[in-house]
Amino acid sequence: MPIKKCHNIRDFRKLAKRALPSPMFHYLDGGADDEWTMANNSNAFDGYELLPDALVDVSKIDTRTTLFGQSMAMPLLLSPTGGTQMFHPAKELAVARAGADAGLMVSLSTVGTTRMEEFAAHTNGPKLFQLYVFNDPGLTSDLIARAKAAKYDALCLTVDTPVGGNRERDLVTGMSVPPKFTPASLLSIAMHPKWVLGKVRSGKIRMENVADWIESKINTAGGGAAAYIDARFDQTMTWKDAEIIAKAWEGPFIIKGIMTPADAIRARDIGACGVMISNHGGRQLDGAPAPIDMVSPIREAVGDRMELVVDGGVRRGAHIVKALALGADACSIGRPFLYGLAAGGEEGVERVLRLFAGEFERTMALMGCNSLAQISSKHVQRRKS
Repeated sequence: MPIKKCHNIRDFRKLAKRALPSPMFHYLDGGADDEWTMANNSNAFDGYELLPDALVDVSKIDTRTTLFGQSMAMPLLLSPTGGTQMFHPAKELAVARAGADAGLMVSLSTVGTTRMEEFAAHTNGPKLFQLYVFNDPGLTSDLIARAKAAKYDALCLTVDTPVGGNRERDLVTGMSVPPKFTPASLLSIAMHPKWVLGKVRSGKIRMENVADWIESKINTAGGGAAAYIDARFDQTMTWKDAEIIAKAWEGPFIIKGIMTPADAIRARDIGACGVMISNHGGRQLDGAPAPIDMVSPIREAVGDRMELVVDGGVRRGAHIVKALALGADACSIGRPFLYGLAAGGEEGVERVLRLFAGEFERTMALMGCNSLAQISSKHVQRRKS
């Protein structure tokens, strides 16, 4: 099935599954433990009903917004993702270009497979750098300085990974640290020659923004790069450390991985201008609530003084409308554009973003809303069981 016949994210997921060897697909597609949280992230949107206004002139729809001080074509952010080169040789650069063309903010992860300077050069739109903190203060300072020099518009600190989640699909396929592929996994890789050729052409997968630091350490410590970095996440990080990072950044500062009103208030108090309500796509703590269910209580707690982004389970333009009606400022996506990337490279990402844009504008028209400012709590209600 060509990507032009993909009409929703489910279609792109099917294509991605065909395009990728099983270890890489399940690494992208899977979650932690029983994957209850991962599934609930999307299912929770079904718990809300939209209440449209009738007989409104919707001949002109304005989807534009501002997020973290940057103008965007619609309230949709492309989340930071790690290991993107595993899914397509064009890696994060394809995402940067497609996001810029769509007028959206794009993100690069600390553990991305593209250097932050190269990523910045491939987008003329708003961009965010996502920071992981390792147990080396010098590395953190260096990453912040490089992000400033590359003129990233915002810094996002991820706080929900003191340890890695228990992703059992990866244990089954051998996507462990270091990899221990099963015979079935090796057969699947061999049966995807297009993927293998792309991997050969694109070269070794490296966490480019920390690669030099890692390699200087493992030369003396031994072991693989992934194993080394997984053991070096800073498990002692506190709110005081986050406040120090916010002050060092001196710009729009966001915390990703906030799931409670109390933590949102703490984030606001230490200088964050926004939070990404996120459970890491269900890849960390299984049993955590869906981000969409936490929007209203967090908005009530922080008032209008923070920007809220729903990160997790967003699969339709209508999901974005529901999130805005509940009090969010925007949504973010990760798996959806990665499915598009795996299925069709940059063109696949572009089509995914066009689908979201079309669905979002259509839903606004059907809701009788000409602009984002008109979407409010009166347009959504809890579904009665």
